[in-house]
Amino acid sequence: MSQHSATHHGHSHGDGHGHTPADQHTPGHKHSHGSHHDGTHLDWNELAPLLERQAEIESPAYADAAAWLGTLAPVQGVRRILDVGSGPGVVTGVLAEAFPAARAVAVDGAPELLARARERAEAHGLGARVSTLHTELPEGIADLGKADLIWAGNSLHHIGDQRAALVEFAGLLNPGGLMVLVEGGLPARHLPWHIGFGRPGLEARLDAANADWFGEMRAETPGHKDEPDDWRALLAGAGLTPAGTRTFLTDVPAPVSQVVRELALTHFGRIRDGFGDRLDADDLAMVERLLDPADELSLHHRTDLFHLTARTVHTARKG
Repeated sequence: MSQHSATHHGHSHGDGHGHTPADQHTPGHKHSHGSHHDGTHLDWNELAPLLERQAEIESPAYADAAAWLGTLAPVQGVRRILDVGSGPGVVTGVLAEAFPAARAVAVDGAPELLARARERAEAHGLGARVSTLHTELPEGIADLGKADLIWAGNSLHHIGDQRAALVEFAGLLNPGGLMVLVEGGLPARHLPWHIGFGRPGLEARLDAANADWFGEMRAETPGHKDEPDDWRALLAGAGLTPAGTRTFLTDVPAPVSQVVRELALTHFGRIRDGFGDRLDADDLAMVERLLDPADELSLHHRTDLFHLTARTVHTARKG
């Protein structure tokens, strides 16, 4: 259940992401970075490990995406990168490694996540080339400075007027610069269709509940404009030349590591807490059972648990 990531409105944190409270945030973005749509406070120190684990699990796919970007832009010519909605900076580091002549800026609205991004950069020997910038979007777009590559990973959908934001981003690109949107893809899958109890097809029904939740989240975002998700058309409308779209797969088959198992547990726990009230009683009971460590068919013990997701990357070049 993770095409975009969810959190609050205006921005995003998400390297990994889907658009559900399960990926909160991150998987996410915001405006009032620090509060969710229902006004509850998000503890970024608590969420950072989740966001980081999710992005690390998917980092091979992001590395593949970055290598592809290197075929669309001159690797040595990319000198400044903006990672918009960077979260804890996993993808910022991937981009910095793929473009060794570049300085990369992690842009986010949560100071706690930016602190983690700085720590990660230092730990990976990238401290001299990775910096952070705390700002709220879309208000802060004009202050981001010029760039040769702008990566917006599951962050644009947390901005009310996506078309206007893309026009602003396009204005920051240097000639020949590349705009990169990670939006869409496929919801994550963790379980087979038949899990041994309850009605088969649970994750498809969770997707439906998430889709309703996401639609409401979009509608409540400040300055919301009802815009179809035709990313190629939106990029062209911002005066950019579409340069290709590709989808990158993360495929972690069963049996999974403890880290992947813990991520699945957190994912389903946030589904229960984020929109469990949208599920029928039988499906909610299935989710509760999946989270029960005493149940041999729970996520704690299952041998058929996996992690499968796809992220779609849309690109466009400034003439």
